Amino acid sequence: MTRARRPGAVRPLRNPGGTATGTLRYASLESPFGELLLIGDGRAVHGLYMQAGQTSRTVEPDWEQDPESLAEASTQLREYFAGKRTSFDLELVMNGTAFQRRVWRALQRIPYGETISYRELALRIDQPSARAVGLANGRNPISIVVPCHRVIGANGALTGYGGGLDRKRRLLDLEANTLDRQAQRSGDEHA
Repeated sequence: MTRARRPGAVRPLRNPGGTATGTLRYASLESPFGELLLIGDGRAVHGLYMQAGQTSRTVEPDWEQDPESLAEASTQLREYFAGKRTSFDLELVMNGTAFQRRVWRALQRIPYGETISYRELALRIDQPSARAVGLANGRNPISIVVPCHRVIGANGALTGYGGGLDRKRRLLDLEANTLDRQAQRSGDEHA
């Protein structure tokens, strides 16, 4: 018999397929958006969760704390927060349904500093239901790197974000401000 999960309960991250050691590794990273929990296998990132928000994750007893194995991801995230990185170059393992993975791949094609609506995202993947796309977007296991924060309501309003709407706004502002600074520098160089 399957027990219903209580609202807000954290679902543990599984490790389908395992790793060479069969153990997931994790590291905590302080950021301007609060504590982030990075999860990986020593080769790829499996999860990135904002610990202050609806999508926080608990560390499982069989996971190993290993910041060194996630050092490259931590470095790239720090560069992103400092406005020095506009894309990520990390190997990702995104466990989900085929449909969810299709949505998450489409999220990765949204350019830095731009937003699209759930409807536009649905059209990009030939999916008639913006609602289904929104639900898959909300299940994104690798926030920030897979930029679900760049999807907004059809009327331009900020809607649904596991890290909270304030963090979504701040991530969008970070990207807009970085682009503004880059444009300013470029203009100064050509003046």
